Amino acid sequence: MTQSLTLENISAHYGSTQVLEDLSLHIAEGELVSLLGSSGCGKTTTLRLVAGFLEPTAGTIHLGDRDLTRLPAHARDIGLVFQTYALFPHLTVRDNVGFGLKQRKISSAERKKRVDTMIERVGLNDLADRHPANLSGGQRQRVALARALVIDPPLLMFDEPLSNLDAKLRVDMRVEIRRLQQANGTTALYVTHDQEEAFSISDRVAIMKGGRIMQLDTPEVLYSQPSSAFVANFVGFDNMVEMEVVSDTGDMVQAQMSGGSLIDLPKSRFKVPSKKFLFAARPEGLSVTTEESSIGIPTTLGMRTYIGRAYQYHCETEAGTLLANGPQATPRPLGQVAKLVPQPDQCCLLPIES
Repeated sequence: MTQSLTLENISAHYGSTQVLEDLSLHIAEGELVSLLGSSGCGKTTTLRLVAGFLEPTAGTIHLGDRDLTRLPAHARDIGLVFQTYALFPHLTVRDNVGFGLKQRKISSAERKKRVDTMIERVGLNDLADRHPANLSGGQRQRVALARALVIDPPLLMFDEPLSNLDAKLRVDMRVEIRRLQQANGTTALYVTHDQEEAFSISDRVAIMKGGRIMQLDTPEVLYSQPSSAFVANFVGFDNMVEMEVVSDTGDMVQAQMSGGSLIDLPKSRFKVPSKKFLFAARPEGLSVTTEESSIGIPTTLGMRTYIGRAYQYHCETEAGTLLANGPQATPRPLGQVAKLVPQPDQCCLLPIES
């Protein structure tokens, strides 16, 4: 039976080094939440604490009404899918999937029924009698997923489960993981450093830095409404420019860049957080134009690179180098004078952090 997971004021140390600091997180029943961040941010440590491989130095961990904080790993009844699959090489697919049920002393008839159902669900009927050495990476990952799901755990956890697969297979497997998790209604905690992977399968995503959750939100909110410069940069707002409000009249706010240029921001699309703020934009959020009547950031176009869906320009401005994407049909020459016009749906305004 699936249950909610609650971490409250968790701190953790490796020796004298603090890895997690006062971290709190609640995952509702049937929800999939991903921990996303670069190496060393604390995401894997968080998973290891929930699994029982580590103990926190402060705080509590609850799965439903059960306090897991000091409970040994084998008593937690959690399903785990590892990066390395962790299959038993001497066991067949069928025996690997049924291993957890056998350990729980489930009757052989019930075990066979549940294993057969799960093997069919992950599409491995024809491979049930093979050993892991005779399977592809994607097939092994399906076995690992089936083994974790077949015990019907109250919580399912994934530790970078797709990092050993090639790009196309990663896409296929993340769809499969999401389909199975939703079909079973299992509460899930997913750890990854891949933003696209996290956004594609999660109900909510926690972006982490230095042992803290910087923002926990739906993928849609994180993508369009980051709460800080760190999160904005993490989700692709590569351009950051400091600005200051010089006039606020009618439907428009006029702001001045650090180099002196003025830019108009419509109030209907932008919420100015304070007199001084950061203007953040994705490369596709700055439209390159040579129309003199356009209101935008003056620039001289520098290096041009082809990125498939567009040309990307390194644009020299008084605020430094900004990245902007332009359409494939109209490549622009090096040194051309132009303007960068903000596209509000790919831009945001953020407070300046101390």
